[in-house]
Amino acid sequence: MPAPTLNFCAHCAAPLTQRVPPGDSVLRFVCDGCGDIHYQNPKLVVGCIAEWEQRVLLCRRAIEPRYGYWTLPAGFMENGESVGEGAARETLEEAGAKVELIAPFSMLSVPYVDQVHVFYRARLIAPQFDPGEESLDVALFEESQIPWADLAFRTVAITLKHWFADRAQGAFGFHTEDLNDRR
Repeated sequence: MPAPTLNFCAHCAAPLTQRVPPGDSVLRFVCDGCGDIHYQNPKLVVGCIAEWEQRVLLCRRAIEPRYGYWTLPAGFMENGESVGEGAARETLEEAGAKVELIAPFSMLSVPYVDQVHVFYRARLIAPQFDPGEESLDVALFEESQIPWADLAFRTVAITLKHWFADRAQGAFGFHTEDLNDRR
């Protein structure tokens, strides 16, 4: 995915030009007025595999992309919060569910959309949840009930497959993967 074009500096409003700054090796947008370098970096998507009594919490999306498809509660990390804080906040916003974080579980790089997805293992504090503004529905699923064909994102399917496999083995690991194609 090509980076968006920037025209003006966010600090002084002067026009930007593209060049490789001294000491760098990547073409960047640089302000000729104040010298500020405007870096464009991947976005972090953070979320939870929230469990309650052997079932996992999924949300049915009320927004694009993938409206109507199921996903783990997740979204973009905000400035000023830790990865874990973002994962818990997104779970509360999308599923109305409070969680206790256990450990980071998966990190999937998705360079073709300039994103990195990080999911935490988590326990629901109580079986109380309710769709937020970005969800049509929220429900707990046993492994046999997961709507695999209706999952919104490959990162979610991969994370869930690792989670169920680890649970079956009785030990959870940390999983990383690079998704370099749009499959």
